[in-house]
Order: sequence, then C-alpha cells, then structure tokens
Amino acid sequence: MEWSLELEEYITAHSEQESEVLAALRRATHLNVMRPRMLSGNMQGQLLKMFCRMIGARRVLEIGTYTGYAAISLAEGLEEDGIVYTIDINDEIEDIAREYIRKSGLEERIRFLLGDACDLIPDLAETFDLVFIDADKRQYPEYYRLIFDKLKPGGIIVADDVLWEGKVLTDKDAQTRGIMAFNDLVAGDERVEKLILPVRHGLMLIRKK
Repeated sequence: MEWSLELEEYITAHSEQESEVLAALRRATHLNVMRPRMLSGNMQGQLLKMFCRMIGARRVLEIGTYTGYAAISLAEGLEEDGIVYTIDINDEIEDIAREYIRKSGLEERIRFLLGDACDLIPDLAETFDLVFIDADKRQYPEYYRLIFDKLKPGGIIVADDVLWEGKVLTDKDAQTRGIMAFNDLVAGDERVEKLILPVRHGLMLIRKK
C-alpha cells in the first residue's frame, strides 16, 4: 500500500487528537525553530502517551527534549505520581520548551535537565519504566549502555529515527553510522526483545527481559 497525504489525513482523523497546548507548540516550533521536522508530532506523541498508560509508567526518561512535545505527551500518560526526566544540551531552545511545559499544566511532572546526557544520566538516582531516545544519533550506543541498568525488568526503551529515512541502507555519515551501530548492538543483545516499526523515521521498541 502506497503512503499518501490522503492516507495520513485519514489516520489523523481516526486517531486521538492532540491537545490545544501541543497544537500551539507544534505551530510555534514550525514558526520559530530550525529543523521543525525534528518535532515528534501527534502520531508519535499519542503513541508515547499510550505506551505510558499501557505499562502504568511512573518514572520516564527522555533523552532529547527539543521543544518539549514528546515530554508533554509522555507526561500526559503518566500515573498520577509520575515524573518525566527530560534532557537536552541545546540552551537556545530551552525557553520555548519551558514555556510550553508550563502552559501544559504538567510542570510538576516534568523535570527539565540542561546538559550532556552522557554526563547527566549516571547521576540520576531513579529506575525507569520507559526511556525515549531521540537525541544525537552518534551517541545512541552510549545512551543505551548508560540507561540499561537504570531500566526496570519489563521496562521499555523507545528509540526514534532508527531507519533514518532509509539511510541505514545506503549512507555512511557519522549520524548514520551511530544509528547502524545502535541497531546492531540491540539486535545482538539477548537481554531484550526488540521490534522496529516503520513509524515516521523508524521506531525501535525494546523490552528488557
């Protein structure tokens, strides 16, 4: 079946709709931020929210905040006492992320950490139900190693961009090599179950046994 704009519109019309705050954040990102394609968007946001609800998530880690769309979506799906820790190194878009996190009314559930995830993750004294990885593709293997022991048995890792628009089959730039190394690392890890879904630029679902 060929993917088309009409099919995408049909899917959107028959799926859960994004909140007013997320719709406003999406518009603000496209108007004010470079590379707005990096935004998670409603389909992925609803998927992340549903994963949280399905597993009753209370502690979630996001690596790569961007403008905060996924962080808010994850927080919407948390149990009442849940917390999302979200990490980003880019202080140039920190203000828009913090603004919309505040506007979402979920500020108490979202802890925004600014800095290098590889430096910050070891200091997080939490065990996570779900980890969402969507940051520097060159660092994906290192993120995986750093968070694995902090993930509960039965916990889920969701890694974005693992097909990298098909570049994993053709390109050999640094970002693509990072994704390929991550995919190979997970594929060979017998401690987890794994599945790649062709959603957006590829989502890998990883469940710790």
